[in-house]
Amino acid sequence: MATTPLLAAAEDHRAGVTTLLRDLVHTPSLSSQERDVVALLTAHMEGLGYDEVMLDPFGSVIGRIGSGPRVIVMDSHIDTVGVGSRDEWQRDPFEPVLEDGVVYGRGACDDKGGMAAMVFGGALAKRLGSIPDDVSLYVVGSVQEEDCDGLALEHVLAHCLPRPDVVVLGESTNGQVYRGNRGRIEVLIRTRGSSCHASAPERGHNPVYDLAGVIADVEALNGRMGYDEFLGAGSVALTRIECETPSLNAVPSTATVYLDRRLTLGEDPDVALKEIAALPSVQRVGGQVELVAYERMSFTGTTLGQDKQFRTWVTPETSIPVRAGLRTVTSALGRPDPGTGRWVFSTNGVASMGKLGIPTIGFGPGDERYAHTVAERCPVQDLVDAIAWYAAFPAEFARAMAEDGEG
Repeated sequence: MATTPLLAAAEDHRAGVTTLLRDLVHTPSLSSQERDVVALLTAHMEGLGYDEVMLDPFGSVIGRIGSGPRVIVMDSHIDTVGVGSRDEWQRDPFEPVLEDGVVYGRGACDDKGGMAAMVFGGALAKRLGSIPDDVSLYVVGSVQEEDCDGLALEHVLAHCLPRPDVVVLGESTNGQVYRGNRGRIEVLIRTRGSSCHASAPERGHNPVYDLAGVIADVEALNGRMGYDEFLGAGSVALTRIECETPSLNAVPSTATVYLDRRLTLGEDPDVALKEIAALPSVQRVGGQVELVAYERMSFTGTTLGQDKQFRTWVTPETSIPVRAGLRTVTSALGRPDPGTGRWVFSTNGVASMGKLGIPTIGFGPGDERYAHTVAERCPVQDLVDAIAWYAAFPAEFARAMAEDGEG
């Protein structure tokens, strides 16, 4: 791979971006608990000379460079999932290790690596003077994505910034330009019984037993999903079972299963919900089927909420953002066109493109296969490459807009 001038300039930030990522990993930031990470990022943006740094009411941090009418938003979420059982981790998830050029730890690739690289990418673009005069670049560290993807970014885009011409997501893309992901709904199925003393279960009705047929039907349903050539197949997975019981010596009064239903292109969320409600076992036991609702207070004290329904989205391969993203890989990184891909998991694009219709693409360090795993990691070279890409993209995007007569 050839070394381009931008890669050489990004190399100057290798130590700085590595330190920032390790500091971010070292600072736990579960959804709604991002205050300390926001403070860390605010200090770095200010120290690197951003024109303005602010927080939105929900707690997302926003750094601005430039003041032109064309708006580019680069977003990485700054919250993480939990760690699960510590016994599974070979390393402390919050004591980031740098080993053989790779940073290990919770959030390293999902999505603190993208955030660290974006912070330095924006600063590099400003230092090189590569942001066109008619462009405003906003670098956003959004909150609560892991709990409710898109909700916080939607608030930023709809209420805090001018409408962007493009949104770039920093989720891991393994060196490609990504342009879509499946949507999803989170669904609960609740069965009701009659509680009684466990010493005489025949006196009541145990709703947990009703779930046996429901679980089998859900497993079978997963084999009947729609399919799209680009996004792949839809899916459904049982993710949690719980029951409501007075004690461990009592038959439960309710039992609930939670489902994650991924929606490929062409699958309608309302139809998918009705499909679950129509399962024979659900009908037989009179199961209550509904979307899971989300509502949670952020660290700022602001509360937002929505039903957990997230839209499928794809940005066309021939669109200006995708073409500019691919050209940036070549001009900034010296690589041939890597083609485009899509995330298997969901991203904030469900709001930016799926809900608001803002063209959205992604380029981020790391490999999504390690997200949410005990082996989570991000190669330092990926961080350096991403810095160069983020620094080069605003000019490439402006050039592509002008070529299409939209300048």
